[in-house]
Amino acid sequence: MRLWPPKAAAAAICLTACVEAQDWAALREAMVRNQIQRRGVRNESLLNILRDIPRHEFVPDALRRSAYEDRPLPIGHGQTISQPYIVASMTELLGPRRDDKVLEIGTGSGYQTAVLARLSARVYTIEIVEPLAREAATRLRNMGYTNIVPRAGDGYEGWPEEAPFDRIILTAAPPELPAALVKQLKPGGRLVAPIGREWQELVVVDKDRGGEVSQRSEYPVMFVPMVPKNK
Repeated sequence: MRLWPPKAAAAAICLTACVEAQDWAALREAMVRNQIQRRGVRNESLLNILRDIPRHEFVPDALRRSAYEDRPLPIGHGQTISQPYIVASMTELLGPRRDDKVLEIGTGSGYQTAVLARLSARVYTIEIVEPLAREAATRLRNMGYTNIVPRAGDGYEGWPEEAPFDRIILTAAPPELPAALVKQLKPGGRLVAPIGREWQELVVVDKDRGGEVSQRSEYPVMFVPMVPKNK
């Protein structure tokens, strides 16, 4: 058997990697254009971040080619990564700013976490499923994120020692809005969450500068349920 010279072999490996990189980039561009922009998401910074983050690295290997499809995907332990449009829409509704401290309830695979980290100063993220929490923390660290603080724990309790937060987002659905999370929201802050049991709605909660809370529903959604650690 004839072996390739080392330089030729290296060049072939590089070519394969470059073609694959271009392929993933094309899938991300199609995802943003066809699934997200067409449904009305307009924040250019967010759209560019979604074009850049390799979503396929946040799903199981067997599902990598499905990572940019218009649907949620299982990530193990009964959890899912939300469909791309839902990630984009919830992030745009949340409106994180460059100097914001953000609390995320439900790290999952870490994809939403990565999006938030690119838009805000610091993200505190809690995942109740310990294996997912460990895997996501390792993945995000290996990808170079330095402004994410992960924790395995009960999202219903929030993160009181780090409160208040400018923005809070939930990626699992409690039957009703946890009072502890509203308490940990800074005056002038915003919380976005799916709320409900069989019937869920995406809810936006605003706390004004005086501490008064208002709430509105955006559209129906279907998320995995948010459960306390003792259940």
